[in-house]
Amino acid sequence: MKLSLLTLSLLRFRLLPTAFCLLLASFLLPACGPGRQQTLVIGSKNFTEQVVLGEMLAQHLEAKTHLPVERRFYLAGTYICQQAIFAGRIDMYVEYTGTALTAILKHPAQSDSRDVFELVKREYARRFNLDVLEPLGFNNTFAIVIRGDDAQRLNLHTISEAAKYTPEWRAGFGYEFMERPDGYAGLAQAYGLKFAAAPRIMDLGLLYRALIERQVDLVAGNSTDGLIAAHHLAVLEDDRHYFPPYQAVPVVRKETLALHPEVREALDDLAGKISDEDMRDLNYALDGEHRDVQQVVREFLHRKRLD
Repeated sequence: MKLSLLTLSLLRFRLLPTAFCLLLASFLLPACGPGRQQTLVIGSKNFTEQVVLGEMLAQHLEAKTHLPVERRFYLAGTYICQQAIFAGRIDMYVEYTGTALTAILKHPAQSDSRDVFELVKREYARRFNLDVLEPLGFNNTFAIVIRGDDAQRLNLHTISEAAKYTPEWRAGFGYEFMERPDGYAGLAQAYGLKFAAAPRIMDLGLLYRALIERQVDLVAGNSTDGLIAAHHLAVLEDDRHYFPPYQAVPVVRKETLALHPEVREALDDLAGKISDEDMRDLNYALDGEHRDVQQVVREFLHRKRLD
């Protein structure tokens, strides 16, 4: 797997402690003021899929609203984006409902996707004065991934089946997965997972490389990662339904929608338009084929007749 030096450098923000990241964001992101009310500022987290989605929102809004759009991508992880939108430094970003439910709202995981969406929408409006718009169409759940040859050799299909082998395995996880309430600690408890050593905390962009090069034997990726199929990796089924649904949803400041009602209409165009397969293909176009994100998104929007 090859990633650009820029991508790898930016992904390293994932390893920074949350408190430091919040402090860093307060200096790096100028607050929203009267001077930029006619400009939409779109943020994203620090991995490929988020940049694709941020660019998709940006291009579609530019075309449909004719408002200037500023892109502020690679804002580290969930908490940085959340603080940035709270502070009015960005107008919107794409979140995942399971992340909002567990990491932000601190609610226990639930399995029904619509119930989770409605709860997140209601609580974001009540507690944060943010609008959660309709899902974009795909569910990017955490994926517990092993090498394809190991899955075939050991006849493994589920996390439960793999649990008896993990005491001899090494695991690699991203910093946020280690810290989140829906992350490593709960997963280990749900499945009784034990490893040969403490899990390695790694940049998200390096997880699959470490797995392929046999530095680790199991990682937590994302189900829409295009590199999973490209490198013949295997996703283990979450047979105990530990992970909640993670539908991608635009989160937007209510002030932005009040000032620019056309923004809601434009974003509603995207609801339900991106399938799981679409998202995997988009991610692979960047990570596997090293294509330009603006061109990839432009072609997708044209193909879906959204340009």
